[in-house]
Amino acid sequence: MTMRNDNDQLDDRKAAILKSVVTGYVETAQPVGSSQVARDPVIDVSPATIRADMASLEREGYLTHPHTSAGRIPTDKGYRFFVDHLGNPHPLAQAEHEQVQVFFSKAHGELERVLQDTSRLLAQLTDCAAVVVSPGHEALVVRSALLVRLSTHTAMAVAVLSNGVVEKRTLSLSDDVSDSVLSAASIALQQRLSGSSLWLVPPERSSGNVEIDELVRSCVSALEDDRTTISADQVFVGGAAFMAERFDAVEQVRAVLGILEQSYVVVTLLRDVLAQGQSVSIGSEHSAVESLAECSLVVAPYESEGVALGTIGVLGPTRMDYEHALAAVAVVGQRLSRELSGG
Repeated sequence: MTMRNDNDQLDDRKAAILKSVVTGYVETAQPVGSSQVARDPVIDVSPATIRADMASLEREGYLTHPHTSAGRIPTDKGYRFFVDHLGNPHPLAQAEHEQVQVFFSKAHGELERVLQDTSRLLAQLTDCAAVVVSPGHEALVVRSALLVRLSTHTAMAVAVLSNGVVEKRTLSLSDDVSDSVLSAASIALQQRLSGSSLWLVPPERSSGNVEIDELVRSCVSALEDDRTTISADQVFVGGAAFMAERFDAVEQVRAVLGILEQSYVVVTLLRDVLAQGQSVSIGSEHSAVESLAECSLVVAPYESEGVALGTIGVLGPTRMDYEHALAAVAVVGQRLSRELSGG
């Protein structure tokens, strides 16, 4: 979930009233009055007591009221208290679980396609914009490597990376390189690179044959020089159109869509949330990006074989169904991790 601020404490009755206001406002988009809260079976006190507690919650910064409305709406502080005290999010509905299962049973092929389709799936589940950040350079490892002869004086070093990208580099061969030496060098290259990152190649291990070692050294050097072509930190956005339905102000929609087009900003936002030990960032909490002051982020990492690869999340208005968004992000993130781990 996220870290609680122990300085923000409410008694059980006020906490229940705040929860009722948040859930009511999320459902209806209308300010919530004491009469509506009084219908909550959990809150067994008079409307007068509820009004007094709502006034107290407003003074303490958890609620506010728009214009002259008698009803209240949550502030960012109110949403934060609500999110921090959710406990375990409710599971997804059975139909949504089946939708996720069916999607990942068919999610095969290039990583970029899987991540783009995953962002669309998450957007459909939450009615929010969904973002998936591809693995960073340091997370990409070599799944297989080989050296093949192209002609008498030419060979190609090939490395297949964990994101499906194939890196290849052409090398010049001397006249006397035999097929047996080339085959042995290919095996040695696979042993050295498999499971390692091209950004952190393991130290050289001598095979006992100078010619083989020199060939492997040339292959590694060539692949390291070519690694700048590897695509990383791509941002895949799904459901951007949902944002137009969630905000009334056209300028607000334009501003949010503009942010979603800036990959670096999106990556930084999601990573900052996780770096703070949180899974939710609300409104003013990401103040570095003013145009998102009325938005919330729900994020989670995804991994492969225990290694963190990238980030998945949804962006929507602060009036978001946080329980459902947290459940959807968690389930999709876990299934994406299983898919990338081969399971």
